[in-house]
Amino acid sequence: MKTRILFSVAIAAISVSTLFVACSKSNSADAPAGTQNVSLLLTDGPGFYNNVYLDIQSVSVLVDTSTNTRKHDGCNWDIIGGGGPKPDSSLIWESLGVTAGVYDILQLRNGVDTVLAASNIRAGSIRLIKITLGTGNYVVKDSVKYSLKLPTGAPNYILVKLRGDEFEHFTTNGYRLWLDFDVQRSIIQYGTTFYLSPFINAFIVSKSGTVAGSVAPNDAWPEIVTVYNSTDTAYAIANRLGGLFKIRGLKDGTYSANFHASNGYKDTTISKITISNANSVNLGTITLHK
Repeated sequence: MKTRILFSVAIAAISVSTLFVACSKSNSADAPAGTQNVSLLLTDGPGFYNNVYLDIQSVSVLVDTSTNTRKHDGCNWDIIGGGGPKPDSSLIWESLGVTAGVYDILQLRNGVDTVLAASNIRAGSIRLIKITLGTGNYVVKDSVKYSLKLPTGAPNYILVKLRGDEFEHFTTNGYRLWLDFDVQRSIIQYGTTFYLSPFINAFIVSKSGTVAGSVAPNDAWPEIVTVYNSTDTAYAIANRLGGLFKIRGLKDGTYSANFHASNGYKDTTISKITISNANSVNLGTITLHK
C-alpha cells in the first residue's frame, strides 16, 4: 500500500534556545501589484509522544518568475535547494517572515493548524519550500525528554519540492498551503535513541476531503484512527477527552476507517466512506466494545 503523497526531506543543525508556539490564523491583506502574499500553515500527523518539538530557524521559498514554470521541471531541485547554481535568473529565493523558535507540533492535531510563515514576496510559481532547523529538536515520551538526533551528513533544512500549482488562491494576490508534518513516519526510534527524518504532506483544504467524528468511551484511549484505501493512508489519534478526531488532506476515493483501541476494547472498521469533490464526511460517534 502506498501512502499519501509525501515529500521526503533532509535535516541538520543550528543552535537556538527560544521557545515559541504560534497560534494565529492568516489575516493577510491583498498584496501590492507584482507581488503575492504567501502563507504556510503547519499542522500535524500524529504519533505516540507527549510532545514533539521542532526548532525552526527560517523559512524561504524559491519563486519561478518566468511565464512558464514547466521549462524548469527537469531542474535538479536538491542541488538548487542546497544553494547550488540556478539555470537562469527567473528562479529567485524569497524569505518568509518567521520568528525563530521551537514549535510543539503535537498541539496541532485533529484539524488544528497555525501560520508557520507569511509574507509578501515576488509574484510567480513556488517550486521549493526550505525550512531551516536548529539543534533544539526533541521529543517527550512517557514524560521523559529525548533529543532528536540528526542523520550524519544531512543538510540543515527540510526541502519540500512542488510543481508550482499547489497553493490555494484565496484572495486577489493571496496564496496559502498546508504542511502536514507526519510524526509517525518522521521519527525513527532505536531503543532510547530517536532520529528525525521528516515527511511532509502538502495540501489545501478546499481541494481535499475530510473525515471526522468521535470515538467512545474515553477509557478506550488511546484510540488510533486509520483512514485508508489501496493508494492512500492517513492517521489520527482521538482527543483524550471527548474522543474527537479529524483527518484532512484526503484525495477523492472510497476509504475504510479502522478504529484501534486499548484497554481490552475491540477494533472496529467502517467501510465505503466516499471522498468526492473535497467533501467532509462526519462519521458521528463510533462506540467501541470489549
